[in-house]
Amino acid sequence: MSGRTWARWKEGVIGRIDRDLRMRMAHLIGIHKSLRHLFKEPDRGYAWVRKLNAAFGDLSALDLMLRGEMSDLVAMREWIDAERGNPLDF
Repeated sequence: MSGRTWARWKEGVIGRIDRDLRMRMAHLIGIHKSLRHLFKEPDRGYAWVRKLNAAFGDLSALDLMLRGEMSDLVAMREWIDAERGNPLDF
């Protein structure tokens, strides 16, 4: 999302949300939901997202998701959903 779009959203001017952004938002919400199931204490989930992880090539989950590729969001969601025992669910 561009800085300009973010600024408009913060002002309450949302406008049209394209398919790509809807998909990214759906994956991020799914990731958040799954993390809440894995970590009952929110602070542990937030710490995990920032912790370097060998499963992600010694990147943190946050670093991986911030690379900007849809495939990284999908992979992260699939990995976390597998950890909690749920398939990818929209």
